[in-house]
Amino acid sequence: MAEVRGIGLSGQMHGAVLLNEQDRPLRPAILWNDGRSMREAEDLGKDYPELSESAGVIPMPGFTAPKLLWVARHEPQVFSAVRKILLPKDYVRLRMTGECVTDMSDAAGTWWLDEASRSWSDRALAVTGLDRSQMPHLVEGTQPSGVLRSDLAREWGMRGDVVIAGGAGDAAAGAIGLGAIDEVSAFISLGTSGQLFVTTRTFRPAPETLLHAFCHALPERWFQMAAMLNGASCLSWAAGLLKAEIKPLLDQAEERYQKPSNLIFLPYLAGERTPHNDPYARGVFFGLTPETCQSELVQAVLEGVAFSFADAKQCLEQAGTRLTSIGLIGGGSRSSFWAQILANVLDLPLVRYEGADKGPAFGAARLARLASTGEQPEAVCTQPQRLQTIHPHTHLVDLYAPRLEAFRSLYHALRPEFKKAYRSVN
Repeated sequence: MAEVRGIGLSGQMHGAVLLNEQDRPLRPAILWNDGRSMREAEDLGKDYPELSESAGVIPMPGFTAPKLLWVARHEPQVFSAVRKILLPKDYVRLRMTGECVTDMSDAAGTWWLDEASRSWSDRALAVTGLDRSQMPHLVEGTQPSGVLRSDLAREWGMRGDVVIAGGAGDAAAGAIGLGAIDEVSAFISLGTSGQLFVTTRTFRPAPETLLHAFCHALPERWFQMAAMLNGASCLSWAAGLLKAEIKPLLDQAEERYQKPSNLIFLPYLAGERTPHNDPYARGVFFGLTPETCQSELVQAVLEGVAFSFADAKQCLEQAGTRLTSIGLIGGGSRSSFWAQILANVLDLPLVRYEGADKGPAFGAARLARLASTGEQPEAVCTQPQRLQTIHPHTHLVDLYAPRLEAFRSLYHALRPEFKKAYRSVN
């Protein structure tokens, strides 16, 4: 610990940690997957459509700005007491350094950042009843954001000048860990949620596609991202439902895998962002029969998540971004079977990397190194060792094409029913 020179931070994006004058939280944090502010997001999009271009995406319930409008409407006493608004990882930074700071990639997910100029948007803040004084200071992910407090340095056995890097939101940190820093470097992050991430050297918003065009954790870089609320968490949910461990379930499903499942699984357990922006959507198994077995349920879950990534790929193509291969990171990347299903559905080679299941943490460590040494990103943010390249199986690509269309048709048929069901119980 005495040799540590820098610490990097990464964490879930879009959250709202609301602080008073004494830097104490005013209420429990509101997290990325909280959909209560759907009305506020719709109002922002309808009243201020021009802001979606500068913010890189239309307002969605998960973003921080609609959350604050919800607080203003439902908890006005809390809203009036807000001195600072931090993202979750930046509250950790505050406790470590005493500084209220965020990085560009995490700030990008608030809907308050002007992505092109990499600065807070006074207009976006004003329409949510806020101003710059309530925002953290902005730094690049590679820049120092402060120094570890002396009492913590002593407690942890560290030197007195440990730099805390700006860090990154989890998606951008994963890109840094994977070395995805050049134009059209692409990867899938298959964690609790899911992202299809493509690095760009220019800011290329396409809000009409429901893609996110955000600042990267490196200066003068941005990214396009399709963000899905439901990733590997769907498999964890299924394992809990079946009261079984994940690995044996995957092994059983892989053993019987020959073709697409007869079932269709809509993976929208927590609503969905890209490509639907539908907080009312929910999970569905379609096609159950008395012969349906446990392994078929698991395969359908894996395919349903893969189909949602196919929707994400389609959004990128509509925005003019073409992919030739994709990296794979996150906890779901540990399964070569799931990677094969993804390759078959997407009709693209997938590359698995050493340590890819811990990509965002590795990215945060790289940002700590850059902040403490001043090295060039290209020297540090290289690709990890390739473990495996998984190519699609042509005959399965052909079989999955009609199943993907059925998946899309099923969602569109049920979309009005999702909203009716929500209204009937709320």
